[in-house]
Formats: sequence, C-alpha cells, structure tokens
Amino acid sequence: MIRTALTRRFDLGTPVIGAPMAGVAGGALAAAVSRAGGLGMIGIAGNHSAPFVTEQCALAAGERLPFGVGLMAWVLDDRPDLLEATIAARPALVSVSFGDPAPYVPPLHDAGIAVAVQVNTVADVHRAVAAGADVVVAQGSEAGGHTGHRATLPLLQEVLALTDLPVVAAGGIATGRGMAAVLAAGAAGVWIGTPLLACPEGLNSPAARARVQAAAGENTVLTRAFDVAQRLAWPQRWPGRALVNEFSRTWHGREEELADDDVASQRVVDARRTDDLEQAPVYAGESVGLVTAERSATDVVRALSADAEAALRAVPRLLD
Repeated sequence: MIRTALTRRFDLGTPVIGAPMAGVAGGALAAAVSRAGGLGMIGIAGNHSAPFVTEQCALAAGERLPFGVGLMAWVLDDRPDLLEATIAARPALVSVSFGDPAPYVPPLHDAGIAVAVQVNTVADVHRAVAAGADVVVAQGSEAGGHTGHRATLPLLQEVLALTDLPVVAAGGIATGRGMAAVLAAGAAGVWIGTPLLACPEGLNSPAARARVQAAAGENTVLTRAFDVAQRLAWPQRWPGRALVNEFSRTWHGREEELADDDVASQRVVDARRTDDLEQAPVYAGESVGLVTAERSATDVVRALSADAEAALRAVPRLLD
C-alpha cells in the first residue's frame, strides 16, 4: 500500500481524493470512492440548497467511511447556510476554493474539520497557508471544470517548494503512471475528477457519461463562454475546461458579445434542463481520452492505485 502524509492524516487506504465536481459528485459517488480506500468528495454549487448538502452527506456517511465536501469561497460569501449545513454533517475534509478561504477556515477548524484549499498560482499558495489550510491542492489547467491557467507539473513543483503542508496534485491525472509520477515528485496524493465522469454513481446523465467516453483529449476548451451565457458570477480568473460542442465553437472568444445576447444565453439555460449536450457544458479535463468505459468509481480508484503501486515499484530500475 502507498503511504503518505495524506493517508496517515485521514486513515486512507490510498492517497486518492475524488474531486468535488458540482453536478456530478454527490453522496453516492463520494461513497464509492471512499469504499476503495480513497476520500470521496461532494461538490456544492451556488444553486444547491442546504437540505441538498445534508441529504448528500448522509449518503456518503452511511458506510462510516471518511468523505469530504467541496465549497466555493465566492459562493459562501452570500450563502452561509451552505457552510452551516456542511459543518453539521461533520465531514473529514472540506475544501474551500475559488476565492479567499480565510473567513471559513476558523469555523471549520472549530468543528474539528480539516480544510483543503485549491491553488492555481503562487499567490494562492501564500493565501492558503496564511489562512491555516491543512492540505494544499495544486490544480493545473489540464483539470476539468473551473481552473487556472498554469500546467499541473510546473505548479506542483513550485507549491512543494513553498510549503511543508501535504500537497495534492490535480489536473491531468487519470492512470497509475500519472499518479506515480506526481507521488514521485513529492505530492502526498492525487485529486481526480475526469476519471470519475463515466461512473454510474455520478449525478450526471447517461448521455453525458457516453459523451465523455467518446471524447478525445484534444476535444476540450478552456472557456468562460458557458458561465457568461448562464450569467454566473464566477470570477473571471477561473474559466472552465469543458468538452468542445456547438455552443463553445460559436461563442468561445466572443464572451463580451455573448454577455448582451439573451437568446444565446437562454439557449444554454434551456439546454442544461433538457440535457442538450451540443449547447450545455460537459466539464472534463485533458485526460478525458483515457476514460473509455463506464465502471464503478470504486473500481476506478482501485485500478488507479494498483497501477500506481506497480509503476512505483519499477522506479528503482532507473538507477541500475
């Protein structure tokens, strides 16, 4: 078994955290990741309610395994009820990302809950450490969903040089080889999202899971178009990586024009309701080409961990 500061801190069987993908990572997916020895996370967005948090956390907690919740700092500024519901559920870990985590770390620590913070720049690292984060997640631009503009490996190396806290690598990791690579570099674990997008435990639709399986790694775009269309208040520094579709081909790079086009905006809003995937976003990372079959998140994490162990055992051969 692979042992790191992360597995020791949370009593895990493998240093794998399931990314808190809002709209995909609910309680069932989190539980399936934790069942494999990792730490499953539940993703909470601004359109979720406090009862939704309670319900999904109850699903994840049912097997008495560690789980976590992912919150967005810019959302919490106006939605303290989401933080309150999260604290009441007593997860092992809460991530507070995409904004200033400082106001939210003390109440989480007071409740005995560890805090992770995703970082995309060096300035983010300093802010996370100053806020009292317990875990730092170095999230590269290869990641699916909202992310920054720096690649995972260069960012990871800088983060490792800046803090002695456990650092988890996120973005572009979908195989045991990838997991072994970042662990060998010094990461305490991996944070995976895209490899879980075709898992039946997810909240996404069968059509979305099929689209993920059919996509190639070149078929993603880092864009603000979907946020602008939906009139979401996402800070501009975090665009979202999604599968290329008809809407992104039309509007990526034309966000200023899109902001004034109510017809195009309504098209995306309606598409999300009807699951029209040529207009609605399917967020996925650059490792999507490695996701080719629908299988349980438990199996995904077990295979990832076993393959990483095999890859790490082979490393000494490089020194012969």
